[in-house]
Amino acid sequence: MHVEVRGLNKKFGNFQAVQDVNFSIDKGQLIGLLGPSGGGKTSILRMLAGLESVDEGHIYFHGKRVNDLPPQERGIGFVFQNYALFKHMMVTENIAFGLEVKKWPKAKIRERVAELVELTGLTGFEKRYPHQLSGGQRQRVAFARALAPEPQLLLLDEPFAAIDAKIRQELRSWLRDMIDRLGITSIFVTHDQDEAIEVADEIMIINQGRLEQKGTPWDIYKNPETPFVAGFIGESTIIEDIGSLRGFETARIWPDTKALIRPEYVEIGQAREFTALSATELGRVGHLHFRGSEWLVEVEVAGSRLVTYRSLEKEVLHPGDFVHVLVHRAYLFNDNDSWIMENNLKEDPMPVHI
Repeated sequence: MHVEVRGLNKKFGNFQAVQDVNFSIDKGQLIGLLGPSGGGKTSILRMLAGLESVDEGHIYFHGKRVNDLPPQERGIGFVFQNYALFKHMMVTENIAFGLEVKKWPKAKIRERVAELVELTGLTGFEKRYPHQLSGGQRQRVAFARALAPEPQLLLLDEPFAAIDAKIRQELRSWLRDMIDRLGITSIFVTHDQDEAIEVADEIMIINQGRLEQKGTPWDIYKNPETPFVAGFIGESTIIEDIGSLRGFETARIWPDTKALIRPEYVEIGQAREFTALSATELGRVGHLHFRGSEWLVEVEVAGSRLVTYRSLEKEVLHPGDFVHVLVHRAYLFNDNDSWIMENNLKEDPMPVHI
């Protein structure tokens, strides 16, 4: 199903939950709605589902305006954060519930339920009740029930929020594989960046009811279009006076400009580890955080605290060590513009606007 949203607005009392949101989604895409809590993600999802009315704007499915259609006529499946399973029904009964409401023939219901039990990996659990299942199994039942009526659009509201970390990781891969096999257009809400980056074809960043940016995970991470997106995605540090860092002195020509520096933009180590030593300056190691495959290192340099990654294969650093620091690039922004600037002692000094 192709989805198009134009000028979507929603208020709850005096609170503007969604503000002039516009986007389109191609058939078969898996889209992640990502942003801070209270940003408007779930409100957008519920308006698509028909569970909330639209104050202003238009929602189109395959070119047909659906604003006034009830949920059961929109061709959607909805997976809730808390599963919303019927406690007194077995797995097969939960999956079949929507089909019975739609008065499918009993033989066709049995065939569809058996197909979904196998698809969702629930074989052997057909006769169990929700309290006899793990969190991951209950979520699979919820997926199967949403898919039972063969919807054209699948909507998921933080589908993995109530599941422990290990099972959540497994379900992410399972969901991605299932969506690919079914080819069903899907939109899921999450506040987990790793989840969105790993699973989604494209991400929509929602903040204060507005769509900040829509794009592939790679594009959003490497080319943020707003200061909010730059600061929200990944780990980073905001620097008030980027001109104090070696190689960025020319940034002082832009007043009231701040800089966001990601860990991968920063390189630290002993003098012998650098080929462009003249572009570095001395810093002092603060805290070190072991991340399993690498260290996350905090370093004080030119009056600012930066963070960077360091390979386990390199010489181990300790708090208080003096090290050379090379900042390769920074994301600069002010009230009017934003751009990437390279360290002018090792790269082209002119900013690259994005």
